[in-house]
Amino acid sequence: MSAKRALLATAAAFACLTATACVTTTNAATSPGGGAASGYPVTISNCGKDYTFNTAPSRVVVMNGGSVAEVSSMLALGLGDRIIANAQSYGASDVPGRVDEIAKLPTGGVKLNDMMDIPREAMIGLRPDFVISTYDGGFRPEAGFATRDDLRAVGANSYAPASSCLGVGKVSGTPSIADSYQLLRDLGKIFGVGDRAERLIAESERRIATMTAKVKDLPKQKVMLIIPGMAMGGEFSSVGGNGIWNDIFAKAGAENAFAGVTDDIFANLSREQVAAADVDALLVVNFMSQDPDADARKLLDQFPQWDAARTKRYVVLSDSIYFGPSNDVAVERLARAVHPEAF
Repeated sequence: MSAKRALLATAAAFACLTATACVTTTNAATSPGGGAASGYPVTISNCGKDYTFNTAPSRVVVMNGGSVAEVSSMLALGLGDRIIANAQSYGASDVPGRVDEIAKLPTGGVKLNDMMDIPREAMIGLRPDFVISTYDGGFRPEAGFATRDDLRAVGANSYAPASSCLGVGKVSGTPSIADSYQLLRDLGKIFGVGDRAERLIAESERRIATMTAKVKDLPKQKVMLIIPGMAMGGEFSSVGGNGIWNDIFAKAGAENAFAGVTDDIFANLSREQVAAADVDALLVVNFMSQDPDADARKLLDQFPQWDAARTKRYVVLSDSIYFGPSNDVAVERLARAVHPEAF
């Protein structure tokens, strides 16, 4: 696969990171914190099929799909020891120690395919009891992946966010931080650690509420989000459109400078559109960049008419701006960047 095609595949996968996991659950007994006590079996419905867990999974495979939301959620819930093979990595994180935690996880010795993911025969050979994919395309037979039925036949349940039920790159509704919380809750139910999930969610909600209270009466700052290392066409084809980041912006006292330009995850803009926009602050997403700060400065130098260029106001984020367990980090860092007067 060429570098350009690899980036396109990654971008398509990122488009699936912002939707709620399509899960309903039933179990025999639950603890007050929401986790299973001795109450297995637990049954979930995911993308139209039911999956029953008689015990918490112990041989988990996490597919790539261009995400770290799933593996990061597993780690945040203290479930890293259940993973026998992880294909997700990003190389950067806004959470101290997260990159090293992910790097230490087993890979299962798998030779990844051209999409940098786990092919069918290798997947079956891992003997998993639970496979997590970022998107339903991770179970496509035409792409050489093990199907959900293949996995069920060897005793493995499977899971993917609900956006994949609609097709690759499509999202259901407006992506929000609540979707990230749903992923934590789903995994909490599946693994019987719902109490841990609820504690993580409550702490995230508390931190976000604190930030929102500090900036709620201040003017909304217009922010342009761009991923310099992930151009999918033109120079400005990876500008943030309808993504989870818009909810993060709102809670940080900001708004997307290109709100309404597209219903897609990313906007593909002309240089003229970018030059004419009101941009109070720049958010550069670190995607395989050697120097994201230099990327930010280069963009600010190109558009000296922006308020962001005059004030040199920008922030670099990585995984926290996406679907995953760390959106509170993004809210805090963005709020401090766009409203320093509040801190």
